[in-house]
Amino acid sequence: MSFFDKIFGGKEEGSEKNPLWKYIQSEEDLNKAIENSFTSKIAIFKHSTSCFISKTVLKNFEKEIENSDHKAELYFLDLLAHRSISNKIASDLKIRHESPQLLVIENGKVINSASHQHISADQIV
Repeated sequence: MSFFDKIFGGKEEGSEKNPLWKYIQSEEDLNKAIENSFTSKIAIFKHSTSCFISKTVLKNFEKEIENSDHKAELYFLDLLAHRSISNKIASDLKIRHESPQLLVIENGKVINSASHQHISADQIV
């Protein structure tokens, strides 16, 4: 891995799946996540894999969440691979699309959201 890949994130970095997340890759996955919000709080992290800011925010959030006592199911959406699902989230949940973005959902409704440097594990608690 080159020096710049270590700083800015190399391509192989995005190919590894973090066990922290449940991945949303279809509308069925999204529907299941929303359905799960009726039994427990969920959070969806919308990430742009080509954006340095999004990569940085994601890394910081993952470090923070691993050291927290969160009580939510965590979902991950790759915006570049699944833009139509992101559009569906914006439309169905009546929330403006941003990237990166964290949506906290309970009972099928967004109860908290943040983007960019405002994303924090504190929003889930």
